[in-house]
Amino acid sequence: MVDLARKNLLHDKLRFIITISGVAFAVTLVLVQVGLFMGLLKNATITIDHLGADLWVTSKNTPNVDFAHSFPESWSQRVRSVPGVARADNLIVTFMDLTLPNGAQDATLVYALENYEAWHFPWQITEGNITDLRRGNYVFLDSSAIRRFGPFAVGQYREVLGTRLKIIGRTEEARSFTTTPISFMDYELAQRLMPVGNHDQSTYILVKLAPGANLEQVRAEIQRRLPYNDVYTSAEWAARSRDYWIKSTGIGFNMAMTVFLGCLVGVVVVAQTLYTSTMEHLREFGTVKAIGGSNRVIYSILARQAVISALVGFVFGIIPSLAVRSLITKVGIELFIPTVFIVVVFFGTLIMCLAAAMISFRKVASIDPALVFRN
Repeated sequence: MVDLARKNLLHDKLRFIITISGVAFAVTLVLVQVGLFMGLLKNATITIDHLGADLWVTSKNTPNVDFAHSFPESWSQRVRSVPGVARADNLIVTFMDLTLPNGAQDATLVYALENYEAWHFPWQITEGNITDLRRGNYVFLDSSAIRRFGPFAVGQYREVLGTRLKIIGRTEEARSFTTTPISFMDYELAQRLMPVGNHDQSTYILVKLAPGANLEQVRAEIQRRLPYNDVYTSAEWAARSRDYWIKSTGIGFNMAMTVFLGCLVGVVVVAQTLYTSTMEHLREFGTVKAIGGSNRVIYSILARQAVISALVGFVFGIIPSLAVRSLITKVGIELFIPTVFIVVVFFGTLIMCLAAAMISFRKVASIDPALVFRN
């Protein structure tokens, strides 16, 4: 039966090529589009993931990590006095205008801490010593800033909100969802640069629990002492930040439509090919029935044709997807395709092709075995 399935598929090689091309296109479209989507969402929470705080204290109804609202920095003292809290540090996350060498201005997303070493942040430093930020008007820039700000080197100067800062370090992988370049500076410097009235403000409190502390109990006590703030675990805060971009920008709907259209293309191409092939080989299927073959046997032939199309199409779909991932990584865009997602797409491709083959199942079920004896 396997030979008959292959014979029917390969009888018209051009048609077979069109079939696997349709499947490959669907696979490539889904992998690339969802991979880009997942890469963007990874950037949306990459700083949350690397800071490793057990709890995040935010202002009320803060939508995501980039769009923070301020509150008095002294509230961190209330958090530090909560039993079970080992460390609680203020964190400033805010947008600031940076003046480029050509006089133009662009925005940078500033992260400011008093003690970067305690949080092992930033996580990928290629030049400079992060502790030197405490010594003056200094700043670290991420390499991704080159695309927006142009080339820069350690030792050069840039103006941030009218204050001349020296670039003393460079980081890697610190990207935001908005593509606004991320920079790092000392907490006190960031406060001085903020508008008048915000010099004693913070935007987040990072909380590290003591060994053995009960997270929910600590969270409840922090929430009791700071009733006008929200308290999230890192996982909850990351999920909230991702949900904001998915729901507010429509990117989630666009991704779903792309996946739907990709699957639709694959189903239509495979269904059309298998149905045409079935119609052209009705006598062969009639012969199978004439010698005692049941509908189940014929269904297995069609199913094997669908599986072959799925396997070959998947292989030819994943190769360009991985090639595109390597290519776009060089220009600073991340195409995140985890192994588990590849497995999901593989089984999805099988299901898609088998579903397309069902259109032909109804036709062969009504085949009259006597068809083989007719002229």
